[in-house]
Amino acid sequence: MRLSPRLTGLLTFALLGALTGSSFLAAAAEQDLPEMGSAANAAVSLDEEYRVGLMVVRGMRDSGQILEDPEVSEYIQSIGHRISSRADEGAHHFYYFVVRDSSINAFALPGGFIAVHSGLLLATRNENELAGVLAHETAHVTQRHLARSLVDQSHASLVSTAAMLAAILLGATAGRGSPDAMQGAIVAAQGAAIQHQLNYSRANEYEADRIGIGTMAAADFDPLGMASFFETIGHTEGNPAYNSFEFLQNHPVTANRVAESRNRAEQIGRIRNTDSQSYGLTRERLRTLVGSPEAAQSYYAGLVKNGSGTSPEQRYGSAVAKIAMGNADAAIADLKALIAEHPKVTQYYGALGQALLIDGQIKESKAQLQESLRLFPRNVPLTIRLAETLMRAGDNKQAHTVLLDLFNVVEPTPDQARLIANAANAAGDIADSYYYMSEFYIMSGELMMASNQLQLALGLPGTNAIQRARFSARLEEIRAALPKERRGSDAGERGGERGGERGGNDSGRGPRSN
Repeated sequence: MRLSPRLTGLLTFALLGALTGSSFLAAAAEQDLPEMGSAANAAVSLDEEYRVGLMVVRGMRDSGQILEDPEVSEYIQSIGHRISSRADEGAHHFYYFVVRDSSINAFALPGGFIAVHSGLLLATRNENELAGVLAHETAHVTQRHLARSLVDQSHASLVSTAAMLAAILLGATAGRGSPDAMQGAIVAAQGAAIQHQLNYSRANEYEADRIGIGTMAAADFDPLGMASFFETIGHTEGNPAYNSFEFLQNHPVTANRVAESRNRAEQIGRIRNTDSQSYGLTRERLRTLVGSPEAAQSYYAGLVKNGSGTSPEQRYGSAVAKIAMGNADAAIADLKALIAEHPKVTQYYGALGQALLIDGQIKESKAQLQESLRLFPRNVPLTIRLAETLMRAGDNKQAHTVLLDLFNVVEPTPDQARLIANAANAAGDIADSYYYMSEFYIMSGELMMASNQLQLALGLPGTNAIQRARFSARLEEIRAALPKERRGSDAGERGGERGGERGGNDSGRGPRSN
């Protein structure tokens, strides 16, 4: 089989990211990405890295791997941005997200995308340990370790690996070949990805530790948090637990490395950073969101039976589990008690609004969330919860209004952009619905789809002058970012054409919102 350079480059980058699976590989086929497979083009630009990372994130989102929960997303982004703002480089726009996976792992993708498995967040003992992991992964991005590793690979190795992955891709998309053979090829690809991570450059790991420790200290986290987390999960290769943790497989840790991290932290000096309440609340929320609500509730019942389980965080986690199990009545009582005791914790208000909505008390949910937003104006999770309640009540116009008020000030996530598009559509504001769907496609790297949405908006009768000016300006940004060969042809294409060359972007950062 002879591979095109574009496909070779794309699949190689997929391997370097250690992400395998048919959903991801199928998404890869639809990209028009820069040529990266040849030796002359092995040094990948920042724009190209971003485009590859964005493609992988979109594939993960499409397959449901990313946890789209406003409270969890708000927390992980806040911690991540606290770190990245101290990274002493302005080339990347970082995006942190949680993956629905109970294994202990985290990984950096090209272009500034940092993924944290839910299992890793639950495995940390404090916020400094979580910050250590995020700082380490952030350093992999700022130091461009993935691109540098690609340069180090031999051309023969790239082609042979890409050929194997391409065979999986072509078999999956064409529907040919036996399922057993396909599964075997996928397992082989996964094994190759793991082997690559096991062989990941020791120099890169030490550099990410060194840079990350300095960054987390600058962000006022205890620099000892990184070494502490390594020790928490078993820090020597002789430890029997070593091979049970994906994080250790992907980031090999030795006693010398832990000692060096400790020494560097001591040289910087310990920093007193107590856990934010959001850290504990997010961990307890995850117990239910990424697992069985029944198992979570059993866990909390066991704590109570043993004389514990009475902390605010654990009581909140128990209420979240009750909501997920449909026992909203009990959750409402618990959350009202928590609010009375801790009136400044926004997560309690959002959960109470959810519980009231699930209990069928739509009017009460609306009133409670509106009052919450008067206390905490433009709080993102609370606004999302209110919009959901308003849409359930059929008040789509007001839902659209409150979301507009928020997102004119706060940048939405892709999931939130899709929510406001749905609210606008339900409210009868079709032009704004098209506009926000175009924003969703921009964030997903699908510039052709975004262009099509804006053309549909401009073609609607009755759009006012302000809307037309906004839509036209955005469309020009998109056209400027499209590859040259696509700029003249996008006007004739519509949303049904989703294959081949969608989402190409010369600048990589063109009109981008992630």
